[in-house]
Amino acid sequence: EVQLVESGGGLVQPGGSLRLSCAASGFSFGSYDMSWVRQAPGKGPEWVAHVSRSGLSRYYASAVKGRFTISRDNTNNSLYLEMTDLKPEDSAVYYCATGRTGLADEDHWGQGTLVAVSS
Repeated sequence: EVQLVESGGGLVQPGGSLRLSCAASGFSFGSYDMSWVRQAPGKGPEWVAHVSRSGLSRYYASAVKGRFTISRDNTNNSLYLEMTDLKPEDSAVYYCATGRTGLADEDHWGQGTLVAVSS
């Protein structure tokens, strides 16, 4: 059974930073592209970033490019999202997901971690 457990969310002031982590189990982590997806209250899910199986290729939504960094550790079955210069519009529940977008029917999500950016 695929299990994805996110951590690291919290309340941060605008301009601040957070590092999200995702612990994966129940599948061959290194064989999957992985993504981060976020969902703000009252809005649909939004793809944030994607990292290839090897970790060498990374892709970002335009809204976060230059501020967020996705990475992975295949030895420890972990996925990360380093977020800097956070803005109020980054507030959302962030989900670790399998796949290139995390939005396909076959993709799996964790339970999410809440990021709130407010002064």
